[in-house]
Amino acid sequence: QVQLVESGGGLVQAGGSLRLSCAASGRTFSSFAMGWFRQAPGKERQFVAAISSSGLRRYADSVKGRFTISRDNAKNTVYLQMNSLKPEDTALYYCAADASYARVSSTPTYWGQGTQVTVSS
Repeated sequence: QVQLVESGGGLVQAGGSLRLSCAASGRTFSSFAMGWFRQAPGKERQFVAAISSSGLRRYADSVKGRFTISRDNAKNTVYLQMNSLKPEDTALYYCAADASYARVSSTPTYWGQGTQVTVSS
């Protein structure tokens, strides 16, 4: 079982930056692939970024060049650095985990509760 707790959301002006954190429980964090998703009001949840246990990364086209996913296995934490934020980035951001890197960007097994990011214009 893996428990995920997100933090770092908030209100920011367009063009600004935020860093989200996701703290994971469990001793096997380093072996898990981790991901971030987001869901805007009235829209479906969408993939944002993922990182494998070995550090491979993938991003949604909408955030490439602006967002960076990273992990600190010593702290059991994954991060999402978000720069050049746009109003359309406003959403509830979820952390996710899965033993499979292939699955973490589509149907991950574990989910956090989410942290709200609001970007004002």
